[in-house]
Amino acid sequence: MNVRAFVGLGGNLGDVPRVIRAAAAALAALPGVTDLRLSSLYRTPAWGRADQPDFVNAVAMLDTALAPMDLLDALLGIEQDFGRSRSEAPGDQWGPRTLDLDLLLYGDAVIALPGLTVPHPRMHQRAFVLVPLLELDAGVQIPTVGAAADALVVVDRAGIEALG
Repeated sequence: MNVRAFVGLGGNLGDVPRVIRAAAAALAALPGVTDLRLSSLYRTPAWGRADQPDFVNAVAMLDTALAPMDLLDALLGIEQDFGRSRSEAPGDQWGPRTLDLDLLLYGDAVIALPGLTVPHPRMHQRAFVLVPLLELDAGVQIPTVGAAADALVVVDRAGIEALG
């Protein structure tokens, strides 16, 4: 049985638009993934740490037969393929990166496992996630939060710019 999932894609090192498109193609090619759609790309101010280049962000919507942890493992593998190395150093989660893939939503599941929290715990506070998410599905609901459109109303969208 397939589940509708949403994955956030972003980065701020190298040719990020090319990397995001190639990572989306790698996601679409995963066994058990079908009907992938990629949002527009958005330039967004750095979040968490301002001493770095702006990010480019997007969201992919896909149907998958993969279990949540299997999908997460595939996302981490794609990150590595594109040169991402994760570190446990303080502040690294907001530092520069070639590619960041986050499992945002997995159907209407609420998941709390070591290494995986779904819905993504801060997605409803981040316009750089909500804007491309709503582009793909204007009615999407975030479990435990509510309508993504309602969340976007109270979030600062300053500096988010669609790329041509």
